[in-house]
Amino acid sequence: MRPSRRAVITTATAAAVSATSTASAAQRRGRLRTGFDRLAQDGYSLLDGQKVGIVTNPTGITRDARHIVDVMHADTRVDLTAVFGPEHGFRGTAQAGGSEGRHDDPATGLPVYDTYLKSGRALADIFTASGVDTVVFDIQDVGARFYTYIWTLYDCMEAAQLAGKRFVVLDRPNPVTGRAALGPVLHKEFATFVGRQPVSQAHGMTVAELARLFNEEFLTEAVPLETVTMSGWRRSDFYDASGLPWVPPSPNMPTPQTALVYSGTCLFEGTNLSEGRGTTRPFELLGAEGVDRRWAAAANELALPGVRFREAYFAPTFSKFQGKTIGGVQVHVHDRAAFDPVRTGIALLVTAKQVWSGFAWRPDNWIDKLTGSTRVRTMIDAGADTDEVVAGWQGDLAAFRRTRRTYLLYR
Repeated sequence: MRPSRRAVITTATAAAVSATSTASAAQRRGRLRTGFDRLAQDGYSLLDGQKVGIVTNPTGITRDARHIVDVMHADTRVDLTAVFGPEHGFRGTAQAGGSEGRHDDPATGLPVYDTYLKSGRALADIFTASGVDTVVFDIQDVGARFYTYIWTLYDCMEAAQLAGKRFVVLDRPNPVTGRAALGPVLHKEFATFVGRQPVSQAHGMTVAELARLFNEEFLTEAVPLETVTMSGWRRSDFYDASGLPWVPPSPNMPTPQTALVYSGTCLFEGTNLSEGRGTTRPFELLGAEGVDRRWAAAANELALPGVRFREAYFAPTFSKFQGKTIGGVQVHVHDRAAFDPVRTGIALLVTAKQVWSGFAWRPDNWIDKLTGSTRVRTMIDAGADTDEVVAGWQGDLAAFRRTRRTYLLYR
């Protein structure tokens, strides 16, 4: 990570004021205002005189579940002229690894440009062709390095700088809290769309905080960046404290509970076991043909904080083991404040390899892209236990935590 330098960053609103330490989440429920709420309440003054394009998806909604594109399009105080759709599309019609392509939105008539798998000059050319002056970003993240929307943010910031555009980030809560960064930090030689830069596996940041980090630490040239913060959010808050409706950010992220386990159990994408895609509980159900009750028993013996494992059998409707009944575990989080998703994911990999002779990594070593290096895979193959694997990334993580601290906006 290169030394910090001065970047062009203007915070459009003050950081959120914390609620008193004695107030419960239930007492504060509904008081949160997102970056969009605050932008709109201010009459869109930050966008005055600008042709605006927005990078968003179905999660870009108001508290009463209206999409912000529909709201902005109907408001004469803002000149919204384009929409930029990420993976899964602006309206969310595409599955993983897909997008909606270039089209005009039937509801508003606005041109929708496809940003998926586009970066650098190619994406900058799209921003230029759209004719916008300012690019706005408003997408709900889930807190994991390999969830691709934060790298859509990074790519769009880089492209906006190349195209000479302003960039505005409207903040939303990290649904699994912003308490801590967890897990291995990506090594640059393993950079892909599931991790462009050295960030920990669970980053514990909001998108506005990440944007500030990206601008100062990782972009070759800083983009003129403005962030509109939330009010009423604390770092210890889970999503249900927000009072906001949950919209799945992608088809396999149906609930905030999914997000809670995702930064650990998504590692099973790098194996020959099902990560639960094709079930109603993706990333909470894990399994394969030939796996039996011994896996849940072995995982429970570890007494991991905040979580228990149930022997489970299920038949995915698509993805791995489509239409076949397979055995495995269901992850049950009973104390989410104590739960460590990344340690849990590692423990499940270790125990799966111990109890099931058919365990294998994906032939392309996708696990290395997800964890950010070869370390997790090679240590598990060498017989390391959970504590040994977790100990292996602590030096990198400590360095990232020090850097991260500079860019936090909330208490």
